[in-house]
Amino acid sequence: MRETLARKLLGQHLVGGKLQQGLEIGLKIDQTLTQDATGTLVMLELERLGISRVRTQLSAQYVDHNLLQEDFKNADDHLFLLSACRRYGVWFSRPGQGVSHPVHMESFGVPGDSLLGSDSHTCAAGALGMLAMGAGGLEVALAMAGEPFYVATPAIWGVKLTGSLPPWVSAKDVILELLRRHGVAGGLHRILEYYGPGVEQLDAWDRHVIANMGAELGATASVFPSDHRTREFLEDAGRPEVYRELHADEGANYDVEDTIALDRLEPLIAKPSSPGNVVPVRDVEGEPIHQAYIGSSANPALRDLAIAARMVQGLRIPEQVSFDINPATRSVLMALSKSKLLSSLLEAGARLHQTGCNGCIGMGQAPGTSRNSLRTVPRNFPGRSGTQDDRVWLCSPETATASALRGSITDPRRLGEAPRDVVRRVEQARVTRRLLILPEDSAEARATQLVKGPNIQSLPQFDPLPDSLEIPVLLKVGDDVSTDEILSAGARVLPFRSNIDRIADFAFEALDAEYAPRARRTGPHAIVAGSNYGQGSSREHAALAPRHLGLVVVIAKSFARIHRQNLINFGVLALKLGDAGDYDRLQVPDIIRLRGLHAALRSRAPLDVDLGGHKLRVIHDMSERQIENVLAGGVLRPIAPAQLA
Repeated sequence: MRETLARKLLGQHLVGGKLQQGLEIGLKIDQTLTQDATGTLVMLELERLGISRVRTQLSAQYVDHNLLQEDFKNADDHLFLLSACRRYGVWFSRPGQGVSHPVHMESFGVPGDSLLGSDSHTCAAGALGMLAMGAGGLEVALAMAGEPFYVATPAIWGVKLTGSLPPWVSAKDVILELLRRHGVAGGLHRILEYYGPGVEQLDAWDRHVIANMGAELGATASVFPSDHRTREFLEDAGRPEVYRELHADEGANYDVEDTIALDRLEPLIAKPSSPGNVVPVRDVEGEPIHQAYIGSSANPALRDLAIAARMVQGLRIPEQVSFDINPATRSVLMALSKSKLLSSLLEAGARLHQTGCNGCIGMGQAPGTSRNSLRTVPRNFPGRSGTQDDRVWLCSPETATASALRGSITDPRRLGEAPRDVVRRVEQARVTRRLLILPEDSAEARATQLVKGPNIQSLPQFDPLPDSLEIPVLLKVGDDVSTDEILSAGARVLPFRSNIDRIADFAFEALDAEYAPRARRTGPHAIVAGSNYGQGSSREHAALAPRHLGLVVVIAKSFARIHRQNLINFGVLALKLGDAGDYDRLQVPDIIRLRGLHAALRSRAPLDVDLGGHKLRVIHDMSERQIENVLAGGVLRPIAPAQLA
């Protein structure tokens, strides 16, 4: 049988179940990635699970999100993570090393390995031919303990690339084209596999840009072949020995197919406030801008900053525009500093920020009130930037820089001839790895005491799911609600990530400021949602905080993959409407009644929700394993050593 690369990778890591679309499978995880916005919970979960040492080939913890140290909270969390890495045997990337995804790709990426990360953009590592997936922190903690990662067998979506990119068009426009065609749920329960003659026109960093934003399509993973471009990247990183060639069989059959002619693409831009709201740049030219932001995990390469430097050389950014430069790794920052590129940017008026996620996660760099901000980041959900009425547009470095120079949204093709021979390769990548902290395997390290500041609190425990529920609908939300809207990121909220009781005060604040106090008064309750509920970040706080406030049931038209699993992991019943039209029948403050839950869930039969005067049908499509976890009140309970894989 002629196999796709994605199915080969799934098969090589399969430890449970059958590769049949939609059925749950268990996958062996070789590597894990955690970052500080999610890693603090992962380490607390390892403590609760009773783990003494990680059992993966490699696990790495990055400090890249919460870099602002306005008080003790972020600094204390960094020290906690350092102590946990020493205790559990995890690599530690200190603040300032860079964004997790490009640093991991430089330092640890191995073609053919599986990678599970507590960050939805972990899929970026598919640029090297890895089976890389984002998940909730608890699933990553279990993988670190040696347990399989469970996921429904995805369909394989083959995206054939032909031709080569024209001047002023870059990798960001490729993924924006897919989002233009298919929207933010177009990749749900699918792995995107890129193939065809156009692939070799893209270097490893171009592929990273595209694979990273597969998360915005809702995809389980994105996969590129491992070829001479991969070998070139690994040579630059000082790790040529890990290279191996990987590709689909000639004539492999894909479940879904699409084709992108690279040479026919034009500059694209996602309008506020969704990555799927994509139009040609020429359609929105002339909109005045306040900020142009270049960098982040979605455009982390030296090339992305070098093109901007070449474009602004000898010119000046208008005074009303904040031109923000965010190097994604220490390697890129060093390469900029050793060349004239950095001086070109600074002389033009650029603001240089530390290597990290920064404004992408709302950690500084918030735009002005109702002002347009053009960013090369992966997401523009409402308020994610830190400004509640923000107007964030997603685009390429070329479009962001051209617009910064003109002071308004500008198609970069209007600037004439594109810069040639833009520097791409960074040979200092090995320096970044030299500064990572290697886990020590010694009795002393294993006995390390976890350093917990006053904001680091124990995780809450939840009761098993009762057999009958009679609870009110406390909140109703619409389609495409993101985890940022369920629980905001940013400098005001994320410092409480290690304190669930405190961070719960911010739950649904952006949609209903009274939800948290109302939930604390009410106790057990339900939420009703539209389609694609919980898109975006993998932060399990968006499930855990409402659960702590009494959330027991979510009834939605459909769920985003990671958030649905996070709900299940903490014992929240995630139910889908059998008839999407019933969404209009459920209102606040309806009382819903569910009887005989245990037997109904185990039989996998549809459930009837009693609204008093009438009933409506819901389904759950959970596996046996997921059902038992929900009934038990969640997954978070100690694992006996004999249970470990």
